Amino acid sequence: MLDFSIERRYFNREMSLLDFQERVLALAENAERPLLERVKFAAIVSSNLDEFFQVRVAGLQEQLRSGVDARSIDGLTPAQQLDEIGPRVRELEGRVDRLLTKDLLPSLRDEGIEILPVDELPQDERRTLSDRFEAEIFPVLTPLAVDPSHPFPYISDLSLNLAVLVRDPANRGLQFARVKIPPNVPRFIAIGEQGSRFVLLEDLVGHHLDRLFGGLEVVDSYVFRVTRSADIAVEEEEADDLLEAMESVLRFRQRSARATRLEVEAGVAENVLDLLLDGLQLSATAVYLREAPLGLSGLWGLYAAVNRPDLKDEPWTPSTQPRLAERPGRPAVDFFAEIRRGDILVHHP
Repeated sequence: MLDFSIERRYFNREMSLLDFQERVLALAENAERPLLERVKFAAIVSSNLDEFFQVRVAGLQEQLRSGVDARSIDGLTPAQQLDEIGPRVRELEGRVDRLLTKDLLPSLRDEGIEILPVDELPQDERRTLSDRFEAEIFPVLTPLAVDPSHPFPYISDLSLNLAVLVRDPANRGLQFARVKIPPNVPRFIAIGEQGSRFVLLEDLVGHHLDRLFGGLEVVDSYVFRVTRSADIAVEEEEADDLLEAMESVLRFRQRSARATRLEVEAGVAENVLDLLLDGLQLSATAVYLREAPLGLSGLWGLYAAVNRPDLKDEPWTPSTQPRLAERPGRPAVDFFAEIRRGDILVHHP
């Protein structure tokens, strides 16, 4: 007998959004597409998942904290939906990481486009990058220590950070510090003038941590990234001034938006992970270990930096519908007259 219950008649909204991300990821996995277009779609998937955690996951977590037990139209509680989201996202992100490390980066390397570790560069190139670090990056870095007199710092939404363990030679004690990767510096730093070889900004900062912690031994460092709630709830009917209400919500969000996800590079030390979870007030279920560089939405920067039209789709130039196009020597188009004359087919992708 067929089941026509309401729970069986509807798809879950959150699962549908993740299904859509799978379809976008399939475009990145399609080897028939131009290589840099595949990189672009990997960036789109990552950006979409960021927004998913900022809004959809944040909303479910808030319902859970508030004791809301209302079921979705397909019959799932907020807790059940969160339980389903975690494995789905980890599977998606695992595919993205494998695609990048096993397929896209090797294929880019075959085309002469490389993202290289700073440690593997020749000495002259490392020296050039060190000079750039001293001139442009070092002045905007502010390491923040965490100890009884310095509470865990606020980690801004989607920012890249280094969790650093340092040791004081005097007492051999370990201390934790956080270094924020500056968002106003390009993520992909070109080596030389050809514009085809790059290092990651976080790798360059990590290579020069000794400059930030003079007198201390840098024991280890790990890249991490936090996603925070960007869900906005404004009661329009109760707001006298909607603009003022929105500004108030945005100010509140900047100050106190809850963390919804912690991404950290695989292999992170357990004591560092515990400290991050404690400081961010997150449970272990919010941790997403990554095998590829974090913040892959930043791949847009690589797409823009590499001037290889042969690895991109041909530019598409939009055209105006002929009946609406202005032409020399012709009177200005009367749009309403054209509409009265008959339907006009237009396409806005």
